[in-house]
Amino acid sequence: MKKNTTVILVECALMIAMSTVLSMFKIFELPQGGAVTCASMVPLVLVSYRHGLKWGISTAFAHSLLQMIIQFNAPPANSFGAFVAVILLDYVLAFTVLGSAAFFGKPFKSRAVSVAVGSVAVTFLRFICSFLSGILIWGSYAPEGTPVWIYSLTYNGSYMLPEAVITAVVAVILIRVLDRVEHRAPRNA
Repeated sequence: MKKNTTVILVECALMIAMSTVLSMFKIFELPQGGAVTCASMVPLVLVSYRHGLKWGISTAFAHSLLQMIIQFNAPPANSFGAFVAVILLDYVLAFTVLGSAAFFGKPFKSRAVSVAVGSVAVTFLRFICSFLSGILIWGSYAPEGTPVWIYSLTYNGSYMLPEAVITAVVAVILIRVLDRVEHRAPRNA
């Protein structure tokens, strides 16, 4: 049975809300932005697996705009280009890629492996966005004598690596639960 578009839209809105609330619960936060959260990327990954690439990316894009409104961190460079780069690399691209998790997990037959690989892949893409932003925009924060790319790698890696592990583990656990519930629901109806 195909799901009603309204039901999917409501679920996606709830996942955006859940992701936003979870992003406010931080295990630790870094001074120029970036934090390890309580699995805030998981709802966006789940949308990708439950409803496909179109819904996943559009949901993650909407979430990126909300994150930008709530948590915008002004760049140290006072140029329009730096402003646009921050919007794209730190928000729009960084969060929108999370909706493509199912695409990266598609080659794997095991649902758990697929979700784990997809979660790690999109978290890595988000890291790449932050890494590039760290080099192009936030490099002025690098300690003197430290190459900007090493500063960006260690700064962004310090929160994205734990975030990747948390996202993959929680997403695998939750997708198993959701799959069981959905398979059980038609029998009880």
